[in-house]
Amino acid sequence: MKLMTKEILGKLKSNPRDTAGNKPWLKLFNPTGSGTWLISEIEDDGDTMFGLCDLGHGSPELGYVSLNELASLKLPFGLGIERDISFEPDKALSEYADEARSNRYIIS
Repeated sequence: MKLMTKEILGKLKSNPRDTAGNKPWLKLFNPTGSGTWLISEIEDDGDTMFGLCDLGHGSPELGYVSLNELASLKLPFGLGIERDISFEPDKALSEYADEARSNRYIIS
């Protein structure tokens, strides 16, 4: 599965940089365990993304992650990181972050 579509890439590039007020247009997840990323921005390099990152340790945080690194992860059963094709953001990244910090994991 493609982690990024042209449509999503366009939305991420159009968001202003370094603001949690943007909507996260991309949700990635680990289908075999913990790990969820809500992405709201991508740099011009096409790799460096900004968003809410939750590795399943009870402390989701805003930060940067590499699309190429996520795409290269080899998970059990021959799987990799996947894109949630049904995800439609209904709030700003900052709202997801506040909720995730309270609950200790991303709720989307």
